[in-house]
Amino acid sequence: MKEGDIVITPLPQSDGRIKNRPALILKEMPSFGDYLVWGITSQLHHEIKNFDELIISTDNDFVQSGLLADSLIRLGFLAILNKKRIAGSIGNISDERHKRLVNSLADYLLYKET
Repeated sequence: MKEGDIVITPLPQSDGRIKNRPALILKEMPSFGDYLVWGITSQLHHEIKNFDELIISTDNDFVQSGLLADSLIRLGFLAILNKKRIAGSIGNISDERHKRLVNSLADYLLYKET
């Protein structure tokens, strides 16, 4: 697995339950081989405008993503996952989209006033 891959993994939900959900690999972390991931949801109403990113069926990289429905990549839903917890990869996003997402998160962390 590598950056930009979409994987299926158990993720905590807002009600505390753990469910298998898609997640996007942001970066492999040093030393232990854990991954920093973004959560992905088909609940488009959770979108934070000008922050999260939609991936929809008309996008060039939608088919290769392996997602079954229009979805939302949630930049505010970050998790660290051990490789052993990942069931497998279902697809990936384009390198362009991955770079844009990383830059969006970095810009927010570096420059967004609270």
